[in-house]
Amino acid sequence: MHRPWSNLRARVFPDHWSLLFGQIAFYSFVVIVLSGVVLTVYYEPSVDPVVYDGPYAPLHGVEMSRALDSTMAITFEVRGGLLIRQVHHWATLIMVAAITLHLLRLFFTAGFRRPRRLNWLVVFGLLIVMLAASLTGTSLPDDMASGTSLAVLDGVLQATPLVGTALSALLFGGEFPGDVLSWFYPLHIVVLPAVLVGLFIVGAVLALRHKPAQLAGPGRTEDNVVGRPATVAAVKGVGLLGIVAGVAILMGATATINPVWLYGPADPANASAGVGPAWYLAFLDGSLRLAPGWEFVWWGKTFSLAVLLPVTVCTLFLALVAVHPFIEERLTGDRRHHHLLEHPRNNPTRTGIGLAGVTFYGILWAAAGADTIAVLFHLSVNSLLHVFQVLVILGPPAALVITRRICFGLQERDARIAMLGVETGRVVRRADGGYVEQHRPVDVYRRWRLVGSAAETRASTTQTIPATRDIEHEGAE
Repeated sequence: MHRPWSNLRARVFPDHWSLLFGQIAFYSFVVIVLSGVVLTVYYEPSVDPVVYDGPYAPLHGVEMSRALDSTMAITFEVRGGLLIRQVHHWATLIMVAAITLHLLRLFFTAGFRRPRRLNWLVVFGLLIVMLAASLTGTSLPDDMASGTSLAVLDGVLQATPLVGTALSALLFGGEFPGDVLSWFYPLHIVVLPAVLVGLFIVGAVLALRHKPAQLAGPGRTEDNVVGRPATVAAVKGVGLLGIVAGVAILMGATATINPVWLYGPADPANASAGVGPAWYLAFLDGSLRLAPGWEFVWWGKTFSLAVLLPVTVCTLFLALVAVHPFIEERLTGDRRHHHLLEHPRNNPTRTGIGLAGVTFYGILWAAAGADTIAVLFHLSVNSLLHVFQVLVILGPPAALVITRRICFGLQERDARIAMLGVETGRVVRRADGGYVEQHRPVDVYRRWRLVGSAAETRASTTQTIPATRDIEHEGAE
C-alpha cells in the first residue's frame, strides 16, 4: 500500500517564494500556541466582579471582571507579560494574512484543480477556523473594545429571523452580556486549536500524497519536479520558523496592539469610540454599514434587511469561495489531474473572477472605516457610504472586465516577445530602403515563462504572424 511519507528523503520540493505562505501560516501557529500556553497560566476566565488595585493608576478603584483584572496583571505585573500578549496577537494577524495569501495563490495559479480539491477545502477551513479563534480570543480580556464587538454580535444574532433570540440566549447564557467567556475560553484554548492541528495534519498528508504542483518551466513536467531535496527544504523550514518568530517578537516589542488598559472594563451601557473590528473581520462590519435600513413584516414578525441582507450576502460569498473548484470543474468539464500550475494571465476569466471577489471584499473592508475616512478628509459620512454602496455593486463587474482585458493584452505581449524577441531600441535600414527595429532573441527559460508550453508557443506564433508582417510593412513605409 502506498504511503504519503514513503521515500520522503528522496523527494524534491518546489521552492518558489509563493509556496512560503502556507509554511508561514503553520510557523505562526506554533508561535501562537507557545505564547498562548504562557498566557493561560495567568489568565482567569471569569466574569465575577473585582475592584482593580494593580499598578496602573488610572483604573484604581474601578470595578471589572476577573478576566480583565488578570489581563491587566499579565500586562503590568508578570515579567515579559506584555510582550507575550502582543506576540500572541501579532502572530495571529500574521497567520490570518498568510492563510489568506496562500488561498489567493492557490486560486490564481489553479492550485485547486484535481487532485488537490481537498487541499483547497483544508486551506479554506483553516481560514474560517482561524477567524473563529481570533474572534473568541479578542473577546477574552473583557474590556470595552471586546464588549462592543460582542454587543454587535448580539445585535446580529437578535436580528436573525426565527432563531436569533434563541441563538443569542444560548451564546450568552441568557440576556446579554451574560457569561460568554464560559463558552469562548474552552473554544479558544482547546477546541479550535485542536481543529487547526487536525487541518494542518490533513493538509500535510494530502500535500505528501500528491506530487508537488509547480509552475511550468524548462525541465518541469507532470512527472519531473524541479526544486530542492527534502533535507534542504527541512533546514530552510527551520530557518523560516526562526524568521517568523523573530518578526513576531520584534513587532510585539515595538508596536502596541490591543491596549486594554486604555479602554477599561466592558460596559453594556457604553460603547468604545474609534475602535473597529480586526482587519480580517472588517468586511462584515462594512457590509452592515452599507446595507439599507429596510424592514418588512411577515407572519406577524418584523424582518430587518439591515442585518439579514449583509449576513446572507457575506455567507453566500464565503460559500462560493469554498465550492469554486467544483463549480469550475463542472463548467469546464476538466477532470484531468494537473501537477503544473497556471500563470494568472493565461486564464483571464478565472483571474477576472478572482479580482472581482477581491474588489468586493476590499470595498466592504474600506466601508468599515468610512467614519474614520470621513473625519480625516472632512467628508460627509452618509455621502461616503452612498459612494461605497455604488462601488460594491459596480466595482466587481468592472474589475472582472478590466482584468480580462489586461490578461489578454499581457498574453499578446508575451506572444510577441516569444516570437520576435526583446526590443533593443536599435533601428536599422534594410537594403530596400525600409527601416526595422532589431530584437534580441529570448532564452529557453524566458520563452517557457512567456508561453508556458510548446503547444501554446505554436498557437501564439500563429496568432502573431500577421502582426509581425504589419510591423515590417510599417517599417518599410
